[in-house]
Amino acid sequence: MLLEKINQEIKQAMKDKNSQKLSVLRMLVSAFNNEAISLKKKDKGLSAEEELKILKREVKRRKDSIAQYEDADRSELAEQEKQELEILFVYLPEEMSEDEVCKIVKEVISEIGEVAPSQFGQVMGQVMTKTKGQANGAIVSKVVKEEINK
Repeated sequence: MLLEKINQEIKQAMKDKNSQKLSVLRMLVSAFNNEAISLKKKDKGLSAEEELKILKREVKRRKDSIAQYEDADRSELAEQEKQELEILFVYLPEEMSEDEVCKIVKEVISEIGEVAPSQFGQVMGQVMTKTKGQANGAIVSKVVKEEINK
């Protein structure tokens, strides 16, 4: 699981005296622990999907912070967030290509049958479930719109 890998990386970061990586990884472990507590799963631990969800949330926070810092002309803070983002990207699984997403969208639409543009949310939900967080939501949305409007 992801948490075990991160704990090993924390030990290595301590040995390497890499304070920035250590700080980011500790923050991530803390986010996992907080989520486990809020879901009342402290004893069992989080599932791989839940860990991935938290990791993606932290990545999104960094991206939002970078945009805000750049808008405020705070390049030094934006650069720090970019470095943290690079550390987090290592733990994200590779995202699906647009072709792979297109195949899944076509599969979902064929299961549903005839779809109208008003069923966008239904198709989108099923596709996101099938991709299990490995597809970018913007790409999925684009492909679903293209397929529904054919």
